[in-house]
Amino acid sequence: MEPISKSKLKELATFRQQKFCDLHNLFVAEGEKLASEIMAMGIHVQTLCATRVWLEAHSAMWLDKGLCSSMYLVTDEQLQRLSSLRQPNEVWMLLERQVCEIHNSQFKIQNSKITLALDRLQDPGNLGTIIRTADWFGVRHIVCSPDTVSRFNPKVVQSTMGSLFRVSVECRDLAEWLPSCGMPVYGAVLDGDDLRSVVTATPAVILVGNESRGISSSLQPFLTHRVTIPNIGDTCESLNAAVATSILLSHWIL
Repeated sequence: MEPISKSKLKELATFRQQKFCDLHNLFVAEGEKLASEIMAMGIHVQTLCATRVWLEAHSAMWLDKGLCSSMYLVTDEQLQRLSSLRQPNEVWMLLERQVCEIHNSQFKIQNSKITLALDRLQDPGNLGTIIRTADWFGVRHIVCSPDTVSRFNPKVVQSTMGSLFRVSVECRDLAEWLPSCGMPVYGAVLDGDDLRSVVTATPAVILVGNESRGISSSLQPFLTHRVTIPNIGDTCESLNAAVATSILLSHWIL
């Protein structure tokens, strides 16, 4: 186990900034749970930094499987410098973004016939939870507007808990993609038809809009069906985007 040098720590700490990850086509993944998922899937990690306790328990398995190019021992203080989390969790990893595409391709044959489309989602936790929920329901394809938060945002990666490697997420101009997708488009809106009375079809696109502003006015003409989740309590103004997506997917798939 090689202790990390000051120069290497300084170099890796730059990846706390998204612009450096974008520049080098890399992304950061953190935490013991995510590390276990990555190892179980046999995904290669470019750089791994971890505490002594974690390395003593796990480093041999990673090295035996050839899953890591560089591995460094770090102290809790050094891990804090690398991490974007409030409470860093034992292990920090740097991966090439293309590993997602390579691993996603293994799951494309599991087509649920549902495609999620996300318009301008801004909250990393919402996107991460939606990706994980899609994975749970067997949905393998998500199309995001270019102004949706990046799937490689560290908080998104953390929230997916490994589902990022099983769900294909691509950025497209939805105003161009929706009319050409060849599927009915069900848009989640406040003034739509009660979801309980909607006859669902597959294949289909389910479109979810921005957390506070909903679906863009420019995309409204492409909705073939407008649906709403009934506000039975009649008190809350709206649902969390990730929660709404979960309800919609359960309605279509279960």
